[in-house]
Amino acid sequence: MFEKLLHCQLRRLLADASRRRQAIRRWYRESGSNDAEMRGLRLLREWLSPDQLAQYDAHNYFDVRGCHSGKRYRIRHGTQTNVYELDHAGRLQAGWCFVPKDCVVAGDVILAQKIALETDERGALAVAKQFPAGMAVGQ
Repeated sequence: MFEKLLHCQLRRLLADASRRRQAIRRWYRESGSNDAEMRGLRLLREWLSPDQLAQYDAHNYFDVRGCHSGKRYRIRHGTQTNVYELDHAGRLQAGWCFVPKDCVVAGDVILAQKIALETDERGALAVAKQFPAGMAVGQ
């Protein structure tokens, strides 16, 4: 009985810590002094659907559907190796790396990846480099 109670308390503690960590990350990202980063994140958030925005706020990633295949992709916050193809059960299958040629802030990279997959999935994957899904951070 004691072990069960301890297990429940530990799970609650870990869940609370995870929520706090995500809130701190969001605050740090959104309150930074880098104006370009702030503008990039603001623009990204304006382009996300309500479901994508909720998912991004909760998990630091959001899912999109490829316009040609209908496959689901997960885009994590980042500037490279942050796009993952998902299987029907939502498991990571393959990673795809494609970024703009110029050096731009994360919000702009993520928005470009979203638009590319939703409007020209084949073109995006034609220039992308594939990598193992096992390289995912924080699966």
